This record gives sequence, C-alpha cells and structure tokens, in this order.
Amino acid sequence: MKIALAQINYTIGDIKGNTQKTIDVLNQQRANGADLVVFAEMSVCGYLPNDFLNYKQFIRQCEQAIEEIKAHTQGIACIVGAPEVNPVLQGKDLYNAAYFIENGKISAVVRKGLLPTYDIFDEYRYFEPATDFKCIDFKGHKIALTICEDLWNLGDNPLYTTCPMDELIKEEPDFMINIAASPFDYKQGEQRIFILSQNCHKYQIPLFYVNQVGANTDLIFDGGSLVFDKAGDMVAELSYFKEEVLVFDVEHVKNSIILGEKPVKREPVEQVYNALVMGIRDYFQKSGFKKATLGLSGGIDSAIVCVLAVEALGAENVYPVLLPSKHSSDHSIKDAEDLAKNLGCNYTTLPISDITDAVEETLSDEFKGLELNITEENIQSRTRGLLLMAMSNKLGYVLLNTSNKSESAVGYGTLYGDMCGAIAVIGDCYKTQVYKLAEFINREQEIIPVNTITKAPSAELRPNQKDSDSLPDYDMLDKVLYEYIELQKSAGEIVELGFDEAEVTRVMRLVNNAEFKRFQTAPILRISPKAFGSGRRMPIVAKYSF
Repeated sequence: MKIALAQINYTIGDIKGNTQKTIDVLNQQRANGADLVVFAEMSVCGYLPNDFLNYKQFIRQCEQAIEEIKAHTQGIACIVGAPEVNPVLQGKDLYNAAYFIENGKISAVVRKGLLPTYDIFDEYRYFEPATDFKCIDFKGHKIALTICEDLWNLGDNPLYTTCPMDELIKEEPDFMINIAASPFDYKQGEQRIFILSQNCHKYQIPLFYVNQVGANTDLIFDGGSLVFDKAGDMVAELSYFKEEVLVFDVEHVKNSIILGEKPVKREPVEQVYNALVMGIRDYFQKSGFKKATLGLSGGIDSAIVCVLAVEALGAENVYPVLLPSKHSSDHSIKDAEDLAKNLGCNYTTLPISDITDAVEETLSDEFKGLELNITEENIQSRTRGLLLMAMSNKLGYVLLNTSNKSESAVGYGTLYGDMCGAIAVIGDCYKTQVYKLAEFINREQEIIPVNTITKAPSAELRPNQKDSDSLPDYDMLDKVLYEYIELQKSAGEIVELGFDEAEVTRVMRLVNNAEFKRFQTAPILRISPKAFGSGRRMPIVAKYSF
C-alpha cells in the first residue's frame, strides 16, 4: 500500500481554497498510484479558526467541503481534518476530527482525545475530548489514526490522564498515522522528532506523521512531516517551510528502508530566519496585501526587518522611510541609505525636527519650568509613528513593526510611536538573537552595513544616547529574561544561578510594569517556546511578589 503525505499551506477560513488544494492533490496522487493521501489537522478550515467555530454557517461550510472532497475519492482514500458536530447534547458542541474517506464515502471519523489548553493552544474552549478510540481497516492494514497532541502524552510527568494509543494498540494495528498542526519554535523540531520516535519505540509499529506548513497571523507552521520505522528510527523527513507531497510504500517503511535524502540539518538561526520570512509572506498574501513600509533608522533591528521583508515580498514591494531627528548621527543615516541600496529598495527621507519643534512649541506654556525628560523623546518617536501611519493610510502600505523581544519585555518602546505596526516581525527575538540573524544574513557578503552591527545600540532620541544608559547589558539582560519568561523562574531561582539580585529585581520589575504596553502591541511572529501574546497571558493590574 502506498501512502502520500500532503504537507500543505492552508488559510484559516478559506474553506473553498483549502478544499480545492485538497482535491488537486487527490487527483495528482491518484495518478501517482497512491492508495491513501493524508492531510493535516483541521485541513479543511485551517488551524485554529478560534471563534469562527462558534458560527453555525462556518461549520456548515466545513461539512459541505467534506461532501465535495468525498466526490473526488473514487479509487483513492484520504484523511482530512475538520470540526465535527457533537451528536450528544451534553458537552462541547464540536469535536476536532479526522475524516477517513474512501470511494465517495466516509468510512470512519476519528476524534481527538487530548485537547491542548496551554500556551498558544485553547482547544478545550471549543472541542469535546474523545473517550472512545478504534482502529481503521483499509486494504488489509489496521491503522491507528490519531490527531497531533494524542501522541504527546509521554514522559515522567504526563499532562493527561489518558493516552489514546494505549487503547488503540490493544487492537494490534500495523502502523500509526498522526495528522498535526504543530507550530514552529526553535526548539520544537527536535522535541517533535523525539516524541514521535518514542511512540514508535513504545508501541513497536511504524508512524506516518503529517504536519501543515505556512503561517496564520502569529503562528508559523514549519512542516517537516516525518516517517519512522517500528524501532523509532527516522526513515523519511519532508522539507521545512515549504509545501511538499511525497508517497511512501508501507512495506518499505516496515523494512526500515531509508526513503530519499534527508534535508540538510539547519541551524536554529537559519530556521528562525526562514520562519520569519514565511511569517511575513503569508501575512501579506493571505490578507491580500502586497507592499510594506517601515522606519529605517540605521540600527540593527530595522535593518533585520527590512532584509526579511525584502526576502519575503521582493525589493520592489518594500519602501523604507528614513526619519532623522536632530539627534540622528550622520553615520546612522548613511547606514540606512546603504542598506536600502544594498537591497535594491526605493526609499525616502522625512526629517522630523520641524514637526517635533512645532509640537514642543505648542506645549511650551504647559511645560514651562519643567525639565526635559522622556516626554520629549516620546514626542520624536510618536512623530515617526504618525508619519509612518500616514504613509500607510495614503499609499496602502502595511507598516512593519521593528521592536525586538528584549525591548518589548522591559517596556523600552513608545506606545503609538515605535510600537506602531500591523505585525511585529522580530518581537519574539531577543536582542542577542537579532545580532545572530545579522551575522547569518551577512554570512556570504555585506548586506547589512558592518557599522550597523558593531556600533552601540541607541534610540538616538537625545544627545549621545545609548541603550545601556537605560538597560543592563543585553547579554546579561537576555539571559535573565529567558529564565523569567521562557523558563518561568522566580527572582530567587534566577539569583541562585549567579545573577546579581539587584539587577534581577530591576529587570523583573520592568517586565511586570510593561504589561500594559504589550497588551496593545502588534501581533508578534512566534519563534520561541514562550512568545508575548496568546502564549503568555499575564494580568495588567496585579501585584507581583515573585
């Protein structure tokens, strides 16, 4: 029997488009001799449609899509993911389901048993967990079909009290199939391979795993679909960050025959780069946008975002804006110009000094006798935001936010100023990761001017200003932030690692006090295990004592 794994890029809510992609693949793979085509979790509607699932018409459209797919399964079978109405009144109204369709009929429906409700996931908000698990018979094979999280309840501290495969293995299946929507982060790939391999080792049967690819708002799906033999050894790995469909002979997998060449192992920085490019590209394509703008300061953050945007959209569709103030150095302006020229972008320069002077003059009576402080710095930042948003409104460009995770964490940014934007491209990258991205971008030739990388970071909102005037050294800051945000350690635990207690207390206070800013920021492309946004939900009004 031949199984095709269809690693496809779906759009949430584009049921018609997703269905057509499914039908096209079915027709292609029927011609290629495949017996079964496996699509990803929630392939019909995209993962996760969130409160779309509360609309009856949305569910009806999903049901109609299943009917349409059924009509194209003569001589071939497929597995597709979609919501299914719960026929029982008690409990949630829907299941997260996998439909097994063959020869124009639904021969089985498998429901997801383990519903992730942590970090970015909120499936129990919508779905009822399955409690009954049965294998599927197809062409002389018994298949244990599961959905994503159903295979993740392994380890010393299992999250769930049940394990679907413990029930399915009692029927002595020949192999497992798992359909998934597993979002990317720079640690997820290795963890995913380990967990899936452990399932094969535990149950002693092969596994065919298909993951979706593509980005939907902040979530990025990297693909990397996998095939393992019964010992847990990988025999095939699909590409990362692109659509791909490959056919596998079940007998070859059972006999541990390595199938094709494995993709070259990518370093984390390259994975993050590819993920961010895909995040930008899909945000624009799926939203119907074409052109982007951003403030290009000559600093490393805006330089990285500009490079990523050009890679994703093409130089002709990226229009950087230089917004020098009276505190901008000549070198910063030249660095920004050189970057735009290196990338082949058209750019413009809009000096802000006259505008900020006019604002300060308007406020002069109100501020009479008061010393200059952060207010005047924020006026400059908000002037830039005003001009960039005006460009966006008038010319139809989508504004890209250039704030990094270190800044967002400690509130080193101005609401309605440099925090403006439709999508925060590097908002999940610490400053130290931004420098690694710059090194990766310049690995073969100088694209980002060297001075942009080597000079001391500065917002250039006052004379001789440096980030280090307001913040700890980024090497130390990012390590403390990682322990607090990603690893969720307390101040005491972080101090025990050897960090200065006063600095740790200061950093944590900055993070906690900036929650109101992050609540209003643009959606952030997620590349870490714990990103700001839906993955980290903290109260704005609270008293922190840890």
